[in-house]
Amino acid sequence: MGADLVMEQEFAGLGVLFVAGFGPITKDSESSRALYVDTLGLPLKPYGDNKDYLLSEAGALEGVKHFALWPLAQAARSCFGCETWPADLPTPQAWLEFDVENIAVATEGLMAKGYHLLISNREEPWGQKVTRFLSPEGLLVAVSETPWLRTS
Repeated sequence: MGADLVMEQEFAGLGVLFVAGFGPITKDSESSRALYVDTLGLPLKPYGDNKDYLLSEAGALEGVKHFALWPLAQAARSCFGCETWPADLPTPQAWLEFDVENIAVATEGLMAKGYHLLISNREEPWGQKVTRFLSPEGLLVAVSETPWLRTS
């Protein structure tokens, strides 16, 4: 039995289905808008009344389920309930979300592997369930259940 097969049997992973979203975490919304929208021409639009959170709608950017510029203050609010990122944690430069089969199982798997979770299996006001943590590279990573991105 090969080493890869043994590892697969010991830990089958967290049940990742697809990349649910990715994007930079912005410190200067106008400079980021200038690059991604004005220069690159990405089809990004504000999310509701939030003019600083710019996202691609489903199917607007080929190969991506969700791409967005996420202001650091909003990422901090989502993780910590305030608009300031804690000084004792690396400031993330990007976010990456993986949609998983079962958020509870994935969350338990992350805890069992010793990851420090910033939020754990929380349902956001928009209906997504999410667990967030920082990767070794300093990315704000999430496992999530995002119902509107799933196809039947």
